[in-house]
Amino acid sequence: MLESLRIEHLAVVDAVEIELGPGLNVLTGETGAGKSIVLSALGLLAGGRASAEAIRDGEDSAGVEAVFATRELPDLVAALSERGLATDDGSLVVRRTISRGGRHRARVSGETVPVALLAELFGGRLEISSQHESQALLRPESQSRLLDAYGRLEPARAEVARHHARLREIDAERGRLRAAAEERARREDFLSFQVQEIEDARLVPGEAARLASERSRLTHAEQIGAEARSAMAALSGDPVEGDAVGAADLVVRACRAVEALVPLDPELGELAERLRSASTELAEAASELERYADRTEADPARLAEVEDRLDRVERLRRKYGENETAILAFAAGASAELATLRGAEQGLAKLDAESVAARARLAEAAALLSAGRSKAAARLARETQAALRELALEQARFEVALVPAPAPEGLPCGPAGAELPVFRFVADPGSEPRELRRVASGGELSRVFLALKNVLRRVGAGMVLVFDEVDAGIGGAVADRVGAALAELAKHHQVLCITHLPQVAARAHHHFRVRKQTSRGRTLATVERLADEAARIDEIARMAGGARVGEATRAHARQLLDAGRPR
Repeated sequence: MLESLRIEHLAVVDAVEIELGPGLNVLTGETGAGKSIVLSALGLLAGGRASAEAIRDGEDSAGVEAVFATRELPDLVAALSERGLATDDGSLVVRRTISRGGRHRARVSGETVPVALLAELFGGRLEISSQHESQALLRPESQSRLLDAYGRLEPARAEVARHHARLREIDAERGRLRAAAEERARREDFLSFQVQEIEDARLVPGEAARLASERSRLTHAEQIGAEARSAMAALSGDPVEGDAVGAADLVVRACRAVEALVPLDPELGELAERLRSASTELAEAASELERYADRTEADPARLAEVEDRLDRVERLRRKYGENETAILAFAAGASAELATLRGAEQGLAKLDAESVAARARLAEAAALLSAGRSKAAARLARETQAALRELALEQARFEVALVPAPAPEGLPCGPAGAELPVFRFVADPGSEPRELRRVASGGELSRVFLALKNVLRRVGAGMVLVFDEVDAGIGGAVADRVGAALAELAKHHQVLCITHLPQVAARAHHHFRVRKQTSRGRTLATVERLADEAARIDEIARMAGGARVGEATRAHARQLLDAGRPR
């Protein structure tokens, strides 16, 4: 609910503040008194266009500020919270400022926000019916949501949106996989080559070090054999020289000499034992050197094999890792990636099947929504046309057309279904109904708006609805019916109505009079709340009787007030 509205330096308004209330709020006054300024101010709060020409002469800027009660609007509170905005104990302050320099600002809860956010937050909650003001009801997407809410089709609509989103996800993934197919094939060939090259090598950890050692032996075989035999001769004597004595023989002699002394000095027993061990070690070393020298010989064929194998391992090392373990780890990783790539084709086939199934589910959900819309459209058209007759549009035709909506390429429908509901209207017989937004007459548009809102009054309860020109071209009993329709609508929404009809003013829960006066050569518009019944009677009498207000018009005004009071 809109609790208060403050307007500063807008057109002929210097500064006015209006304390609004629940139910039906009416603004009355002479033609040209400035009632439409209130309409313009509300349009600015709803995110409407701002013009520096609307700023009062002599001022640099104009502002509109409103306080909204949000206690019964959890969806608005949630929308604010999503954007990091909060209410103050159930109240929300919104301000819009326009300046001659072209800098227009908007503030919500004290935070500066883009002007477009006002339309997002309040465009569907503050609706204005006027020939010159845009309103959510005229937008096709709003008409679609209203029809679905009227027919209780929101779950069906949500189901279509869910299946549509899922299908888009599947198709996006399919497209990604297909687009990557060529690159995937190149990558698969490359990985296959790498894995095969490593597998064919049959690497063994530590193999390179062993091969390097063997290559060294084969390369220096003659030198190694000669040196080994020389060492053996030093230990056991040169076999060419029959009387040659080696180190092993000398140690044996030393051992025998010490053993002979042990009976004389037992302490030499440990030394004798050590010499025996040394002689044994030297004899075994000599034998091992002999065997080593015998088997060490040049083998060019084997050396070539070792060189080739080392060269192969080195090539792998340069490409895949610093040692055999790292190379084998690389192969394992490449094999895993290769398995993933090969599984992508299977994944694509699976996604193709999922896409077919998802399309079928979306088409089925869209068909159910279309069937529900068809029934709801016919019912809404009948009820609205009946409501229009009550508002003196007896010859009017109203229909809800279900226009096929263009679907994204390859999809059965869009996220809102296979059709776009469009409200159509014509006031006079002989013409075909046109889209509601193309209706030229402001009075007709306001009455269509009123009729629709009364039929849809339980849809989106808690809105602020503003009517202008709803009384254009009517009077008498029709005016009374318009007043009754507004009062009925005000049970579900807060309604603001600019009117010249006393029958409408008499039904107001809150009555405001707009006046224009001249002071010091400047024109000012003021807004006064008519708090007592006498003031209301005088204003309603003026509306009913013109400039001359007598007892007869006052009596008529009292009758209207009595008739308009809730029973």
